Amino acid sequence: MRVSLSALALALLLAGCGEPDPAANPPGGTPEASAPAGESEAAEQTETQKLNAWFDEKYEEQVMMSPIQLTFLGRKDRYGEIDDMSYEAQKEQVDWQLASVAEMESTFDYDKLTPEAKNSWDIWKYQAELAEEGLQYFYNGYTFDQMNGPQSFLATFLIQFHRVDNLDDMEAYISRIRESGRAGEQLLTIAKEAASRGVATPDFALEGVIDQSRKIITGAPFTDGEPSDIWADIEMEISNLLEAGEIDEAQAETLRTDARAALVDVFQPGYQAIIDWAESELPNAPANPTGVGTTQPNGAAYYDYRLKVSTTTDLTADEIHQIGLDEVERLHAQMEAVKEEYGFDGTLQEFFVFLRETKDNRDLYYENTDAGAEQYIADATAAIDNIEGQLPDYFGILPKADLVVKRVEPFREQDGAAQHYYPGTPDGSRPGTYYAHLSDMTSMPKRELEVIAYHEGLPGHHMQISIAQELQDIPQFRTQAGFTAYSEGWGLYSEKLASEMPGTFEDPLSEFGRLGSEIWRAIRLVVDTGLHSKGWTEEEAWEYFTENAAVTDQQARSEIQRYIVMPGQATAYKIGMIKILELREHAREALGDKFDIKGFHDTILGGGALPLEILERRVDQWIEDVKAEE
Repeated sequence: MRVSLSALALALLLAGCGEPDPAANPPGGTPEASAPAGESEAAEQTETQKLNAWFDEKYEEQVMMSPIQLTFLGRKDRYGEIDDMSYEAQKEQVDWQLASVAEMESTFDYDKLTPEAKNSWDIWKYQAELAEEGLQYFYNGYTFDQMNGPQSFLATFLIQFHRVDNLDDMEAYISRIRESGRAGEQLLTIAKEAASRGVATPDFALEGVIDQSRKIITGAPFTDGEPSDIWADIEMEISNLLEAGEIDEAQAETLRTDARAALVDVFQPGYQAIIDWAESELPNAPANPTGVGTTQPNGAAYYDYRLKVSTTTDLTADEIHQIGLDEVERLHAQMEAVKEEYGFDGTLQEFFVFLRETKDNRDLYYENTDAGAEQYIADATAAIDNIEGQLPDYFGILPKADLVVKRVEPFREQDGAAQHYYPGTPDGSRPGTYYAHLSDMTSMPKRELEVIAYHEGLPGHHMQISIAQELQDIPQFRTQAGFTAYSEGWGLYSEKLASEMPGTFEDPLSEFGRLGSEIWRAIRLVVDTGLHSKGWTEEEAWEYFTENAAVTDQQARSEIQRYIVMPGQATAYKIGMIKILELREHAREALGDKFDIKGFHDTILGGGALPLEILERRVDQWIEDVKAEE
């Protein structure tokens, strides 16, 4: 687990959490036998308040280690810097985490904490232990890949997240361009060391890195032609400062000169070095790759670790594989029923082919043009707006942050790549953003529009993450903690929840799209474990995928390549969803007429992102609290 590198993949780190005010809603618990209930509760509150204050102090120390994370939080501390990407910096951060756990255990009494404070304690310790375990696998990951490599992240970070309000901010932008040279060298050092240890990056990943890097340094001031994306952004920021009266024309010209020099002298050579490295690695790259379990010296142990991190469980690869097979069979039966309702005369596999290959049918696909992409954005926004009105019937806690739907920037847009969500800032100054890859509209069937909008937007990632960041009177670290099984499990659960709301999935194809999205995640359990534990090749995984779902060939290819470079991550979705559904059914059975869907959802979201075991503990506590009410 790389703390500094994880900041580079924040698009995939969908997280955030919080803890309800124990004074406003005292949790249950067994008081100490030696003290009256009132005294015991007072002691709990006192110890909890002290621990929460300590957590906030420690979190401030931790976040100050990462200039990138500070910017994502909307802060301008260390604004002209980029993280130290070296192994030594990673080791230093892990040592700090372990020391903080030792300090916590020697300073506070776990038995005197409220149940929710005990959750905070356990999360803090759990994160440190995972980080320590992950150090041994620092060089197992692919430093540069087509999905979330630093080559695309850096430009996105500068353009989308470095806010420029004044002269100092623009100078910090330029400073970060210069800092990119040092960071790039550190990352290349890691990539080269990994390669020397037998970690061979797949050819498609290297080709993606080369393509993205070339796009970023194409155009002025790097080459002739139209301005590159980053230069266009710099020009816009300087013009905005001029127009706002923050700088004069002389300062503007100095900024342009300095920015151009930083781009040409540091930024461009850094990207060229990445391109050169990737091209040099291509002869060593497997063309039909398999997963890490059978190709890396310690690959099997590394994959077990990745499953542990992704699912926050001790499920084995074989267990996860079987869960996937069972879920695919169950969902096929539901898809058969929807196929019959649609009126298709043929087998389910023939229906898959029909949906996949009739791309000129405007009832099934958008035009493969910019106009088609714009219509997709408009329709996705409309779907989110529609469901927003239903939320008060299902949730007591609602997000305050805005949500926007955008097309992915050209330099990182990929045909058939998965849509994704970038969180807004805790203070609301930057809205949450649902990004869609729309370069190939034949990979974006209309039947999938609703389900993706609900997953990425409302009631999915935007709702969960925004609520977490907006929770008050809690340890701040829990508002930003990330556990993929929880966040992606919630996203997938949200798709099913949306189907229970009025005005959604009203035609059979949209419902088929919802089932297709769920079976997609079930297939991930089979394919991810197949690749990384059972030695399946990319082609074998592609065959299984296309035989069992209506996804397009390009979607299936993009997905499988994602699984190969991100071992275990894809298993989190279905494992998390299954757990949330199990907890809902458990609560419904335990509470009977007292069960309230709003209360259940507020319990799930009101604690923020949690390991699944702690999430279950929180739901059990809620059940006991409801039972205790008169």
